[in-house]
Amino acid sequence: MDIRILKYFLAVAQEESITRAAEVLNTSQPNLSRQLTELEQEVGKKLFERGSRKINLTEEGMFLRKRAKEIIELVERTETELSSFDEVISGVVHIGAAETHAMRLMADAMLSLRETHPQIQYDIFSGSTIEVTDQLNKGLLDFGVLVEPVDLQKYDYLRLPVNDIFGVLMRKDSPLAKLNSISPEDIKNQPVLVAHQQQGGNVLSGWLGDDSQNLNIVSTFNLITTPAMMVEAGLGHAFTFDKLVNTEGDRNLCFRPLEPKLETGLYLVWKKYQMFTKAAKVFLEQIQRSMF
Repeated sequence: MDIRILKYFLAVAQEESITRAAEVLNTSQPNLSRQLTELEQEVGKKLFERGSRKINLTEEGMFLRKRAKEIIELVERTETELSSFDEVISGVVHIGAAETHAMRLMADAMLSLRETHPQIQYDIFSGSTIEVTDQLNKGLLDFGVLVEPVDLQKYDYLRLPVNDIFGVLMRKDSPLAKLNSISPEDIKNQPVLVAHQQQGGNVLSGWLGDDSQNLNIVSTFNLITTPAMMVEAGLGHAFTFDKLVNTEGDRNLCFRPLEPKLETGLYLVWKKYQMFTKAAKVFLEQIQRSMF
């Protein structure tokens, strides 16, 4: 597939009109129509439903739109990185991270590198371990900071020298706030907010045991920032890791660890046989120097 044609395809998908897309692309409508027809012939699928007022994507078209965005982003990033090989070390290091206080270690490494390589920048993608590994596998990230459980077979990795401690975020006036730790019996009748990854994994269900099927889930979430506001508003209690939410000062929030104690390991991972840019290479070297 030609990158230029993929950009044409995305423009039509965005504008929902060949006429408007042709204007945006500064090309003729007949030329754009011909290019799209050839693209459909090349992939052997119908990509558009052409209506009287607008063009809609078929299911195959929606799939290609997602892939086309990823392909173009990867090509543009590659071009940028190649252009910097013979220059002072610069460029962008792309890091994906699940929510974890281990990112403070990454921040320390970035801060140290600023003294020797001030032109290096960082792009941070925040998401669950599943989302980060998906971006990593597509080549859109240099590194991922992942929380167990994680399949490490595809990656080279460093085991980080910290663990995340599971617990419950709650209002300070919750009856559970009087406890030093939270047991499965304490939480089973309480309204709770659970991360998608926790719900789908076996770490939390293993701690809950038979009570996992009777959990009173009022909301699921991806990242903890917004759910923390929901907890503070009184919606329920959120399962999360320690040190992710500020519970000091005027915030009506507190954190209690689980009992039995539940903690998970953390890893910095990257794809096997990955060719690093100079910026990514010096970042990894800094991590290794500062942590091990």
